[in-house]
Amino acid sequence: MDNSSSVSIPGDKDRFDQLLSDLMKSLVNRAAYDDQSGKRFATGEANFTSSQTLYSLVQCTPDLTDALCFRCFQSAIAELPMCCDGKQGGRVLLPSCNIRYDMFPFFSRNGTATIEFPSPSSPNSTKQGKRKNSAPIIIAIVAPVVASLVLLALGLLFMRKRASKKYNALPEKNAVENVIGLESLQFNLSTIQAAVNNFSSDNKIGEGGFGEVYKGKLCNGQEIAVKRLSKSSNQGTEEFKNELALLTKLQHRNLVRLLGFCLDGEEKLLVYEYVPNKSLDFFLFDPETQGNLEWSARYRIIEGICRGLLYLHEDSRLRIIHRDLKASNILLDEDMNAKISDFGMARIFGVDQTQTNTRRIVGTYGYMAPEYAMHGQFSMKSDVFSFGVLVLEIISGKKNSWFYESEGGEDLLSYCWKQWRDGSPLEMMDPKLRTNYCRNEVVKCIHVGLLCVQEDPAKRPSITKVVLMLDSNSVSLLQPQKPAYFLSSRNESSPPGAKGLEEVSVNEVSITEIEPR
Repeated sequence: MDNSSSVSIPGDKDRFDQLLSDLMKSLVNRAAYDDQSGKRFATGEANFTSSQTLYSLVQCTPDLTDALCFRCFQSAIAELPMCCDGKQGGRVLLPSCNIRYDMFPFFSRNGTATIEFPSPSSPNSTKQGKRKNSAPIIIAIVAPVVASLVLLALGLLFMRKRASKKYNALPEKNAVENVIGLESLQFNLSTIQAAVNNFSSDNKIGEGGFGEVYKGKLCNGQEIAVKRLSKSSNQGTEEFKNELALLTKLQHRNLVRLLGFCLDGEEKLLVYEYVPNKSLDFFLFDPETQGNLEWSARYRIIEGICRGLLYLHEDSRLRIIHRDLKASNILLDEDMNAKISDFGMARIFGVDQTQTNTRRIVGTYGYMAPEYAMHGQFSMKSDVFSFGVLVLEIISGKKNSWFYESEGGEDLLSYCWKQWRDGSPLEMMDPKLRTNYCRNEVVKCIHVGLLCVQEDPAKRPSITKVVLMLDSNSVSLLQPQKPAYFLSSRNESSPPGAKGLEEVSVNEVSITEIEPR
C-alpha cells in the first residue's frame, strides 16, 4: 500500500469523500463489467472546485472474471480509509488489482476510457475572486493549526485502534458507515428489485428468522442471492452492519462472498454470490434429498467447513468467532464445496485474546457450547464445539433435535458417545451411506467430532489441530471424554448457572439477547 501524497485535502472533506466515492464507484463498474477491451482498466476525473480536479485510476489483472475483478476492487477501496483518509492522494496495491487517486493527472488520457464528472456546486465558488489576495496569508496562519490538528487526530485514532484491539469491540459504527469504504458496495433498491422481479414469490429460495432469501440476476447476467431482512426482524441494524463490515474484509473459498448491500428506508438487503445447491441441512435432513449425499461429498464438506473456520480463527487479518455455526448456515456451491455464511452474530477477537464474556447469548440451541449457553463465555473453542456437532450430524444424517424428539429425550452427542464407548461407532452412521464409504475416514471423523464436543473447552482441539487430524493419518488422537449434555431427558430443567441470563428458546432457532432470530 502506498500513499502518493501526504498533504491534507483542501476544502470540504465530506464533499471530497463523496466525490471520490462516486468517481471510484463508476470506474469500478466500468473496469469490471463494461470494459469491452478486456484490459480491466478505467480512468476518470472530476472537478472538485473550479481550479482543482480529482483524478482516479482502477485496474485489475485481465485473468480475473467480472465478479472477481469487482471483488478485488471492493477490497482495495475498503483499505483507503486506513491508509489515505484525509489525504489528497492515495494508492492501494493488491496482488490482482490496484486503485489510485490524486489531485494531478498521473495517467495518460490517450487510448483510455475516461469518465468526466461535472463540478459539484460549491457555496464558496462566487467568492473565490475576492479571496485570491488573502489566500497566502490565510494559508500561512491556518496551515500550522491544521497540521497540529491532523497530528492530534492521528494520535487519537492510533490510541483508539489499540483500545479497540485490547477490548475486542465490534467494528466501529463510524468505520462501517465510512463513505469511501462502503459506498462502492451499495446497490440501488431499484436495481435489486429488478434483479429479483420485485421480490416475487417465484424468486424466493429460502427464509429464516431474519427474513427471506431471493434468487436474482443482475443486468450483466450475474446471478445473485439477496437476503431481505424483514421489517420486524430481530437481526437489527447493528447485526446487519456487523455482517457487512466483516464480509468486506474476508475472502476465502469456504466463505460465502458478499457482493454488496442496500439500506433504503426500512429495507435492509445483503447481496451475495448465488450458491446453487442451497444449504447443507437441505441435503442432510430433507426426506427427498437425504440419499443424494455420498460419503466422499460429506467428507469434502467437513474439510471445507474446517478450512473456513481455520481462516476465521487464524489466517485472516481479523480473528473472528462465528457464534452461529450450523447446517443451515453452510451453503454448497455447484461442486458441493462448503461455504460458511451468516456473519451477523460474529465477533472480532484481539490477537492475544482467548475468550470473553457476554450477557447477550446468540446462536442456535443444540450447537452452542455449554460454557457459552450457561455462563456467556465464548471463544474459538465455542466454534469448535459447534463444528463438532456439525460433523456428527453430517455422519449420522440426523439433527441433534431429532434425537431429542424421537429417541426418548436422548441427544445426538449422548447417542454418538455411547456407540463410541461400546466400540461400535459405525452404528451411528447414516444408513443411506450403505457400504459406499471409507471406514477409516468415518471413524476418524467421529473421533474428531467427539473431541470437539467435550465439555471442558481446554480439552477441545484448536481448529488448527483439527485440520492436522483430518489431513494426516499418522497423527495420534487422544481418547475423547464424555461430551457435554444439554438434553439428557425431556423434563430436564434449565442447567445450573443459566439463571440470570436471558431466556433461551428450546427450539432449534438462533437466539439473541431478548428476541429469537
